[in-house]
Amino acid sequence: MTKQFPRRSALLAAMALACTGALAQAPAKPAKGAATALNWPTKPVRILVGFPGGSTPDLVARTIAEPLSRALGQPVVVENRVGAGGNIAADAVAKATDNHTIGVMINGNMTIAKMLNPATPFDPLKDLAPISLIGTAPLMLTAPATATFNNAQEFFLAARNAGDKWSYGTPGVGTVGHIGMELLKTKTNINPVHVPYPGNPQVINAMIGGQIHLSLLPPGLAAAQIRAGKLKAVGVTSVSRSPLVPEYPSLDEGGVRGFQLEIWTAAAGPASLPKPIVAKLSGLISEIARSPDVRQKLFQQGWQVAGTSAEGLANRIKADTNLLGGVIAMRGIKAQ
Repeated sequence: MTKQFPRRSALLAAMALACTGALAQAPAKPAKGAATALNWPTKPVRILVGFPGGSTPDLVARTIAEPLSRALGQPVVVENRVGAGGNIAADAVAKATDNHTIGVMINGNMTIAKMLNPATPFDPLKDLAPISLIGTAPLMLTAPATATFNNAQEFFLAARNAGDKWSYGTPGVGTVGHIGMELLKTKTNINPVHVPYPGNPQVINAMIGGQIHLSLLPPGLAAAQIRAGKLKAVGVTSVSRSPLVPEYPSLDEGGVRGFQLEIWTAAAGPASLPKPIVAKLSGLISEIARSPDVRQKLFQQGWQVAGTSAEGLANRIKADTNLLGGVIAMRGIKAQ
């Protein structure tokens, strides 16, 4: 009787080889996360902004919304939720669960919000997912057009003599304009009283109207008013002159040695936003920000474009949390 085992073994081996080849030729199924990003978005995307229309974060959000909508194939809607120095909108982003809500925020919202006020209903370091650092800028120390000074030294002398009879405006407690002014007070021995407003447009109107005496403003908003003769520039919060407003001296030139402070605006989502979606948004927003057309628009608004990765924004958050948190501790700043 002839044995069949060798023939059977050969047949089984051939079948196994055929199956292996078929599997190798079959297209691989995308991982679950990759599929999520591939199919996203499935409905309109919301960008929440915590400041009024015409404010710098609002202008940035509206500048990137249209090209982002084209890239995603879905409407991108900017929604203003004003209040608490931008933290109302930031909290709404942190609590969003629809995977279609992000925010355009400023330094304070993404760094020291919880340090400033333990009752803040979100923790930026835990509840927000960094997406991209969009742009950075120094601030401009600005005064009413009626102020009588010819240089920074004369201005600070008048401010020291005025003591707490002078006041300064900011777009809210804990904003960089607020913390930066408190830092400037320690370096120049001035003592103006803080007056918070809903946003920088209201700060500008108050200064033009003579209700306040000074403010640290974004250059994109301040420069136009200064050139129109409605405000006066004291100096820019950088060690050297800024390419955004090169005609105006730095505070370092005016005698406040080494004083350097930047504001920035960035995109972030809730910490629950799936990582593949964060990566997709990060790539698109950074690419849009660095495109020639948008770069020019952001520059005209007063921003030096960064357009970083999510990791780049995370590193900046860490650095600014240390810097701004140090001022909060030193000056005993608390939310009102």
